[in-house]
Amino acid sequence: MRVSVVLCTYSHDRYGDFQDAAESILSQTYDDIELVIVVDGKTTVYERVLDDYGDKNRTQISCNDENLGLLESRNRGAEIADGNIVAFIDDDAIADQDWVKELVKGYEERNAVAVGGKMTAEWVAGKPEFLPEEFYWLVGVTHRGFADGPGYVRNTFGSNISFRRDIFLELGGFDIDIGGRKGDKNLQGGETELCARLAVEYDERVWYTPDAKVAHKVFDYRTDPSWLLDRAFWQGYSKRAMEELLETNDGDEEDVFLRRLAVEFFPGRLADLVRSPSLPKAKQLVMLLVFTAFVGSGYLYGLVRY
Repeated sequence: MRVSVVLCTYSHDRYGDFQDAAESILSQTYDDIELVIVVDGKTTVYERVLDDYGDKNRTQISCNDENLGLLESRNRGAEIADGNIVAFIDDDAIADQDWVKELVKGYEERNAVAVGGKMTAEWVAGKPEFLPEEFYWLVGVTHRGFADGPGYVRNTFGSNISFRRDIFLELGGFDIDIGGRKGDKNLQGGETELCARLAVEYDERVWYTPDAKVAHKVFDYRTDPSWLLDRAFWQGYSKRAMEELLETNDGDEEDVFLRRLAVEFFPGRLADLVRSPSLPKAKQLVMLLVFTAFVGSGYLYGLVRY
């Protein structure tokens, strides 16, 4: 089973991070693999990539004629790939050496049509003591409460997800209007929308395997409270907008997560704080409520807007 890993990049400023991502793919323990690099319309970056990776085996390199955005670049990568499976990783992430091998197990053992894995954190600027694990999803990391182990989920993060390539192409790939649909640039979640269509058209979900790990670099700006609160608001808004645009109310996973927040995580944290008081525990308990409120506010704004 051949796996094509699509890696998109566009900036000289993040070229070192892109190289980290590329090298993590080229050093995978799984052999039947190719790296598909798509440069998003930056000729000078494309020339640099060609110099560094043009003579590498198992590598394809392409450059868009203009800046088209991440989702269209991913679609381009899937189109030129030659693998049975197409997987996606971002240029600020580093794959565990067994990542592809663990993804392939999902196809071979579960006969899955889509497989995703766990995002872990690489705290570039240090881990913020106020950020509760339940809201790690704000920084692109798999959060507490996402899943208790392997199983089917609606979707995983776009930097750790894969599909049977024929199914991906039949679905038309990622909807390139996400983030710009109806002039709305605040929409987020291209993988969520794609996996919703996968469920509707094929009655299939994503097999989640936590052993397929990708580390996401969390830079300093992503640990700023104002950035995180803004992110929380627009994530809530995007959830409501997706329901309207997809004409669905598939909120089971969010509902389960909210129930666990209310009846398990918050009471558990409160009890732990009472038993063993500390300032970081108190900060996380408060921010658990604050982030929940901001997500809810964004959702309510979406109700009004849509």
